[in-house]
Amino acid sequence: MNAENEERIVQPDACYRLAEQKASHYFDSLFEQVRSKTYVAALTEDIGQWQRKHIYRRPWLSWLGRGSKPSNTGDYNRYIRWLQLTNKLDDYIDRSIRYIYMRDLGAAMDSPHTRSRMQRIAADIKRRLVDSADAGRGGAPSFISVADFYQWAQKEGVENAAIWVLEKLKDVSAHIPEGMNAEHAQRKLIKIILGVVLHVVEELGDHEAPAERSRRLDEAIRLGYSYGLTYPFIDDLLDAQVLTAEEKARYSGVIRTALLNGTVPELGEWNVSDNVMFRYIQLELSEAFEYIKRHQLPEERQLFFEQAFVFFHSQELDRAKDLSHATYTNEELFIPVILKSASSRLIARSVIRAPLEEGFENRTFYYGIYNQLADDFADLFDDMADGAVTPFTYYYQCREQRPDLINPFELYWAVIYYLIHHVYRSDADTREVILNRAINGLKRCKARIGTAEYNRMMDIFAAGNPEFNRLVQRMVDRADDVDFLDKLLRDQLVQVLRNDRTLQDQFKETVGTARDQINRTLRVAMPAGIPEMDEKLIDAANYSLEGDGKRLRPVLAWVMGVEVYGLQAETIVPLLRSLEYMHTASLIFDDLPSQDNASTRRGRTTLHQLHNSATAELTGLLLIQRAIQEQASLTAFDAVNVLSLIQYSAQKAEVLCMGQEMDLSSKGRTLTLEQLNTICYCKTGIAFEAALVMPAILAKIDEQEIAVLKRYAYHAGIAFQIKDDLLDAEGDEQLMGKPVGKDAENNTSTFVTILGQSGAKKEMWQHYCLAVEALKELPRPVEFLKHLLNYMVYRDR
Repeated sequence: MNAENEERIVQPDACYRLAEQKASHYFDSLFEQVRSKTYVAALTEDIGQWQRKHIYRRPWLSWLGRGSKPSNTGDYNRYIRWLQLTNKLDDYIDRSIRYIYMRDLGAAMDSPHTRSRMQRIAADIKRRLVDSADAGRGGAPSFISVADFYQWAQKEGVENAAIWVLEKLKDVSAHIPEGMNAEHAQRKLIKIILGVVLHVVEELGDHEAPAERSRRLDEAIRLGYSYGLTYPFIDDLLDAQVLTAEEKARYSGVIRTALLNGTVPELGEWNVSDNVMFRYIQLELSEAFEYIKRHQLPEERQLFFEQAFVFFHSQELDRAKDLSHATYTNEELFIPVILKSASSRLIARSVIRAPLEEGFENRTFYYGIYNQLADDFADLFDDMADGAVTPFTYYYQCREQRPDLINPFELYWAVIYYLIHHVYRSDADTREVILNRAINGLKRCKARIGTAEYNRMMDIFAAGNPEFNRLVQRMVDRADDVDFLDKLLRDQLVQVLRNDRTLQDQFKETVGTARDQINRTLRVAMPAGIPEMDEKLIDAANYSLEGDGKRLRPVLAWVMGVEVYGLQAETIVPLLRSLEYMHTASLIFDDLPSQDNASTRRGRTTLHQLHNSATAELTGLLLIQRAIQEQASLTAFDAVNVLSLIQYSAQKAEVLCMGQEMDLSSKGRTLTLEQLNTICYCKTGIAFEAALVMPAILAKIDEQEIAVLKRYAYHAGIAFQIKDDLLDAEGDEQLMGKPVGKDAENNTSTFVTILGQSGAKKEMWQHYCLAVEALKELPRPVEFLKHLLNYMVYRDR
């Protein structure tokens, strides 16, 4: 046992006992406030002063021309425009920034430096909000987007970290186990990343050298992800009903050992229900753990592990509680809450090795339970359904048998009193923010669960202070201007994640359905009376068409034609066939020995290897002629438009040929990025453009909109090609259905050979952002095109 203890970074009993003593002193102070109810008089006076800014009689003429207040959970952009129009936006941003500085940074509100920083950040956020609202057509803010995040990363010189974390977040999303709330798990992870980055931004200030600033922000993104990963894959996983009791116990033991010893133990073989998922989680957590550990200075490492252990152990104590157990003491209920809520924020600071400013630790320690109790109150019924023990669920269940139990709602207001008058020394701005937040939380809870259920909760939790409760409820009913930006963004982010998941499923379903329908129509029919020896080309054409192709081009044309422009599905079938015939013909030519000399395509032997080059060439020509026949058979449309479509198709086929020739003549040469972009557009982008433009021609769409579609196709096509180049360099041959490494073998200039893998990824994301910008100019929202972009950059084949 002694030898084991010597290897430990953390001595668990001593470490937790020390933290517990501090929490116990805090709890004793709060308990005395609840017992004596001395907080009531002070907070009654505070609320009396606070309400002067939040309850007022409006002259009826004041709203003429301004419209009624829109919901902040609906059309985000309309809400921000309303705040600006009514001159409420500055106060809205100010209280939101102050709250974040208190909650996430543990800042002193009376510090001149803090005030100056908050003013500059508020001005920047106002500009972003106004720009986003002015540009938006409704729905979520434009800056809750991958493109906006990447553009920020470009500005800060941290593109590599941004790309890394985007790929990580995609993988995490794919591995959230069933039974867990995927959107909230992702939201927590993103929130932690942003919180750690915010700590670093605040520490850096405005005068850091650009290279050092980029290095620190790069590190912050990776550290934020590494720390944040513990929320979905430790806290949420252990809270959810995903693992068996035996699996939870073993998993908790592994986490505990890692925190005590500073090394992740080998798991060995696990017989869990989803071994692939669990292996991914284990490997990802191990990598994250080692990254954090490497970035801790030796003298700071112990503090980090001690804080992490206190957080984990307090969570474990709460997880082990059972609502049916009727003898938990008040200390057992509240002290772990104090510890876990404080430790989670202290860890974020120690992760980045930031020096602690005077008072930070105390402000953060005392503040944590304020947020936790508010969350537990709001989540009461969800927690009851899960059987979770919180101060609120336990009081709700056991209050009649246990008159000694402290009412957690009363203790919540005692915490508010303590923060305003002891921690922040009766600072007026602090009082404003904390009371805003408290009333806002109750308003949101009432709106979410309904007035009847809310009043029933108040009858239980506020019965001990009827007069004070009447005052609070009057504020809940009548007070205004208590909304917060972080809550709005939280709601919007959850909605975006939920919508993205739904739309991603719809995207896959649409692609699958359209692909199946297209596949059923592609087969080239054998003309009656054809000589037997001539059947060879028809068979060869069908062989090439039957491969496992993605059918992106005809699928895209189907979506644009049917779902966007309202064309009848059966009328554009000839167009869909023509696009796939042209594309398949181009692949046959690409694979020839005289060009790329490929041996497999779409998971099958290439046509020239199955037969010979002459047959392959003739089959390609046959498919091109078939494509023209199909286009000429678009009889449901205006003949002038059909002729325009055929002319456009011929022009783009000519460009495609020139692009292939440029590609072939460049072998063995080092191309410039501009030359490569030109070849890429001619070979790849032009086909995406055709799939967008040809349905638009049939639908008689104006030239201005078609120009936007062309710009989108240009950038999307280059992003697609760059991903192809990356997959050729680092992809899985089995997943792709064709050999990898062909570009290097053929001495072909690609984005990877010119820019390297890191540079190629940056270029891909740059074109992704430019394609997103183009989409904003379309007069109609086309969600499919946004998800097509995501597919292009995230695909593995």
